[in-house]
Amino acid sequence: MTATEPSVPQAAEGGAAARAGRMACFCPPGAPAPGVAPDSARWSPGVATLAAGFALSVLSQSLALGMLPLAGRLLAPDLRLMSAPYVAMLLGAATATFPASFLLDAFGRRAALALGASLGVAGGLIMAWALSFDLFAPFCLGAFWLGVAQGFSLFYRHEAALGSTASAQARAALIVFGSGGLAGLVGPALAYVVAQTAPASLFAATALAAAFAQVLVLVMAVLTTARAPILPHQATRAEARPDWRAFVAPSLVAALAWFGMTAAMVAAPGAMAGCGIGVPVVFSAISWHVVAMYAPAFFAGALARRIGAQNIAALGLALIAAAWGLEYFARDYWRFASALIAVAVGWSFATAGASLRLYGRANPSRAMLAAHDAILFLSAIVGAILAAFWLPV
Repeated sequence: MTATEPSVPQAAEGGAAARAGRMACFCPPGAPAPGVAPDSARWSPGVATLAAGFALSVLSQSLALGMLPLAGRLLAPDLRLMSAPYVAMLLGAATATFPASFLLDAFGRRAALALGASLGVAGGLIMAWALSFDLFAPFCLGAFWLGVAQGFSLFYRHEAALGSTASAQARAALIVFGSGGLAGLVGPALAYVVAQTAPASLFAATALAAAFAQVLVLVMAVLTTARAPILPHQATRAEARPDWRAFVAPSLVAALAWFGMTAAMVAAPGAMAGCGIGVPVVFSAISWHVVAMYAPAFFAGALARRIGAQNIAALGLALIAAAWGLEYFARDYWRFASALIAVAVGWSFATAGASLRLYGRANPSRAMLAAHDAILFLSAIVGAILAAFWLPV
């Protein structure tokens, strides 16, 4: 090799420039993946393990959703701090968005997603220890680390889209997102087993179950592909810079949805307990809420093709507003459950519609996707804080 010869492979003409950090790929960025036609609809390799890992992460999240507001109500030194553990979890998720994006880019899927799941295991164990000794601050710390794992897991849908061809991006993302609905079906049975096994320490046992779910997420992370392939369409898309103007509208719509859903969700368990509804029944309602959050993503793409992504997002916001009114006047299990299901379906529609517009118009980079998710979590934090003051507890 002479002094004038390049020491690293150069991108083909019209391709993207080589990027620091992509240590596992020795092909020029933008080089066609072997045997893939540019216009073929191809999902990301490893999409099945991404979907399984996301579903298990949602299972861990669903266990925490039912337990955090109730445990916070019991442990908080002031009733206005009852939502602090949930806020801590959301803060952890928001904190993780940019690190997750950059670590996925630099070290690949397997290492980054395994790190996120490992932090989730630690968070669940810290929560279980804190609940065993009635410690509020460590309980919030454990919720924060579990939230970091949630921030990593929410990037699964982006990772599936980035590794798929242009025509399959939205479908791959929605399939991964929709797999979270399967976790809600398992949630009631698991919550029942936990309640029967350890009725005297229900919350601590639930935190241990959430930690074990994160162990399974870790297994799925190890089994997934090391990184997403570089596909032909990405070479042409890389020439165009991300359109931040197209980023604003879908991010604002999704932020409203996350604010509304979180405010309703945080207040519901405490309000149900105040109406004399038992903890296992509350967990059951939360599990159906989780099903309704993610299952609509399976058909949201088809619905968006019929009525448009913008209209499906508007429908979602309308459902969230209706759910708020229903929850405010609810006094029995079925009204609370109906409100939780309605707000979850609205959240799913609004999030799916916003994601479809983001993928279709903004040519999103990893940094843009991380910024999008950070805005969603910050909006959810505001909703969780206001829930302690606005909605019935």
